[in-house]
Amino acid sequence: MSTSTASQNKKRRQGVVVSKKMDKTLVVSVERTFRHAQYGKVVRSKKKYYVHDDQASQRTDGELVTIEECRPLSKTKRWRVVQG
Repeated sequence: MSTSTASQNKKRRQGVVVSKKMDKTLVVSVERTFRHAQYGKVVRSKKKYYVHDDQASQRTDGELVTIEECRPLSKTKRWRVVQG
């Protein structure tokens, strides 16, 4: 199987860097909006992801990054930085 087809099936999210205090790890906050099923109100929810990044020291808090799911790299890290 080629790498291009494998990366097409992986989930991608776009979020903001919240913390870069760890070595090679970022904390990225991803916000999503959706309509409530019963009431129809627009709801905003945030979720934090632990993301692997070799250039984590070059990132700044508040930077917009794109992340992609990958194999488990540790107990909490299942995502890696693609762009940003």
